[in-house]
Amino acid sequence: MEVIFEESKPKSIQLSDKEIFTKIWMSPRLVFRYIQEHNYSKFTTGLLILGGITSVLNNASNRHLGDLMPLWSVLIVCVLGGGIFGWLYFYIYAALLSWTGKWLKGAGNTKSLFLMISYALIPSLVVLFVLIVRIVLFGNEEFQSNLDILGKGFLTISLYGLSAFVEIAIGVWTLAILVIGISEVQKLSIWKSILNLILPGILIIAVLLPLGAIGYILRDFFR
Repeated sequence: MEVIFEESKPKSIQLSDKEIFTKIWMSPRLVFRYIQEHNYSKFTTGLLILGGITSVLNNASNRHLGDLMPLWSVLIVCVLGGGIFGWLYFYIYAALLSWTGKWLKGAGNTKSLFLMISYALIPSLVVLFVLIVRIVLFGNEEFQSNLDILGKGFLTISLYGLSAFVEIAIGVWTLAILVIGISEVQKLSIWKSILNLILPGILIIAVLLPLGAIGYILRDFFR
């Protein structure tokens, strides 16, 4: 009697919505595989909007936007700017990742990388919460250059120090998750994924520097 052995197919990954948000922290590769396998985009828009708002709030704080406008104006600029243009920034970055990844013999298209980036932003929700707490504590001072932390009470100083540590730690972890996401989607080694993470930035600088130099020369020429 002839016995026919059937090849067993790999089991499809199944994750709940809750597991997407919990496992991304310690098992990001599993989450990214699920997202790619099922083309999972349920929370993509919301994550990109919140991620954009977080990024713009950080920039507003670092650039001391509060020196130029009141708190309500800063918040409107950050919410509208991050919400409207955040997804566009991440889409352009995904397109550049797809392009530069091909130089490294990587796979993955813009859409798959765009999805990956949106879920890699999940840890940034913690940073957004931290920023909201700091805005409640310091108001427009959070966005001003003259924020005097040492002049505050011990509890406020401790909270600010803790929030700064959390922000840095989450930022580093988000980068690590992003590298793993690039590795999974583009089928690259970790080292090549790190290189591809920074290649879009290098590419933009390489384009902007000559344009800036030309603009500077032309400005002097037409004076």
